[in-house]
Amino acid sequence: MDDYSECLDIARQELRLAQSALRREIADYPTPIAGCDEQFNHLLDQRERVRNALEALDKLHFAPTPRKLNKRQGIESR
Repeated sequence: MDDYSECLDIARQELRLAQSALRREIADYPTPIAGCDEQFNHLLDQRERVRNALEALDKLHFAPTPRKLNKRQGIESR
């Protein structure tokens, strides 16, 4: 396995742990919840950030690369 793949797996594990902790904290949050409750809104924001980070790790990204190494060189980078 590549070094970076192991790092990505560790990142996924840590984010899943954070996701579980946030779920528990949101579930245990005392009611009633006001629309302007900053702590609760912060938990919701963190939950969304963790979810987005997990999605970003699994998403394939297109990285356009130049056909030539540099403009002056006539050799293509294949």
